[in-house]
Amino acid sequence: MCKLFIQADPALWESQTKSLRIDGMVTSVRLENFFWMTLEEVGRRDGMTVIQLIAKLYHESIDAGHDLGNFTSFLRVCCGRYLALQLSGDIPANTDLPISALDADHILTVEKAKYH
Repeated sequence: MCKLFIQADPALWESQTKSLRIDGMVTSVRLENFFWMTLEEVGRRDGMTVIQLIAKLYHESIDAGHDLGNFTSFLRVCCGRYLALQLSGDIPANTDLPISALDADHILTVEKAKYH
């Protein structure tokens, strides 16, 4: 079982730091390459760069009243949720379909029903 994980490309878990500007403030985010690749796919679906996607996630999280004390963990969870929702079929595997075109309220309702 572990061979699938142990013999994966080590580049996947190597970290990379990217600098970005949010509201005029320069900050940096350090994530493993696996997460950067996932964020790139999510952003590409809606015609955004990774930096644009991260800024959008940040602003929408603040607008929703979330405490983003650990924003990097939030980004990792976003990636995990994206992949899990793809596996469940709630987000189509076809990356030509933008995330913004999906019925988020319906997906969240279905997801909530699975866990309660």
